[in-house]
Amino acid sequence: MRKLVLLAIVGFLAQLVDGSLGMAYGVTTTTLLLAIGTNPAAASATVHLAEIGTTLFSGASHWRFGNVDWGVVAKIGIPGAVGAFAGATFLASLDTDVAKPVMSTILLVLGLYVLVRFTLKGLRKDRLGQPLRKRFLGPLGLFAGFVDATGGGGWGPVGTPALLASGRIEPRKTIGSIDTSEFLVALAASLGFLLALGSQGIIWSWVAVLLVGGAIAAPIAAYIVRIVPPRILGSLVGGLIVLTNSRTLMGKDALALDDAVRWVVYGVIWTTWLGAVAWSTKAHREEQAAERASEDERSDGEELVGSPA
Repeated sequence: MRKLVLLAIVGFLAQLVDGSLGMAYGVTTTTLLLAIGTNPAAASATVHLAEIGTTLFSGASHWRFGNVDWGVVAKIGIPGAVGAFAGATFLASLDTDVAKPVMSTILLVLGLYVLVRFTLKGLRKDRLGQPLRKRFLGPLGLFAGFVDATGGGGWGPVGTPALLASGRIEPRKTIGSIDTSEFLVALAASLGFLLALGSQGIIWSWVAVLLVGGAIAAPIAAYIVRIVPPRILGSLVGGLIVLTNSRTLMGKDALALDDAVRWVVYGVIWTTWLGAVAWSTKAHREEQAAERASEDERSDGEELVGSPA
């Protein structure tokens, strides 16, 4: 019972982050399932089955708040579904001893990407309104879907930063569109796993509690996407994913490093993580101050223009 409550809380928190950042539900929940010894393919299947429900609630919530670009959803979601089905079939064919370090490596790389991307780059806003082309969205969806299924997560970490980096769609619509299109990815990946594995290794009560926790968080996340600084949240989540999957890779089932070496690595990770969060917080405050100064200058200019000669 305690494990089910923990999974429900994880599902809630992961969806809260995912719905407000556009990523991290899959990588966060899969990382936890791997940490408690779940078979990699079964872990990814469990997460994707839960995501069928959480992404449906999340997409509906984002649509209600006007955060969805349906053209982007179609152009990236359909190729993403194809990639996810292929990725699920590939992961199901791997031996468990091989699959676990492979999945942890993918998750570690995704965590590093999220950490670096949001710590150093922030969000680009200078090309808003320019069209996103199908020749960009199609390959991106195909690749992100494949990574998502093989890594137990990755649709958001690959898709969201790519759309944000383009600067052509506002952040809230990037996040809403990625979360909504993920329903197609989760559906295709789940189908792939069920055809390849049946229900082997899948604990349906875990699927249910992850889904319930995520469904409760979905409307809250769709609202707070307007107010929570994504730069800081990205640094927090990226560091957590790096820390957890580094632990798996340094363990006896992978690199089998000595305790002394592991503690040195942990020290480096913690120091880097705390530094990244501090940097993101400082950068966010500087961005806010610059925006306020710009607004004040614009207001002063409007007052001068409107004043009598």
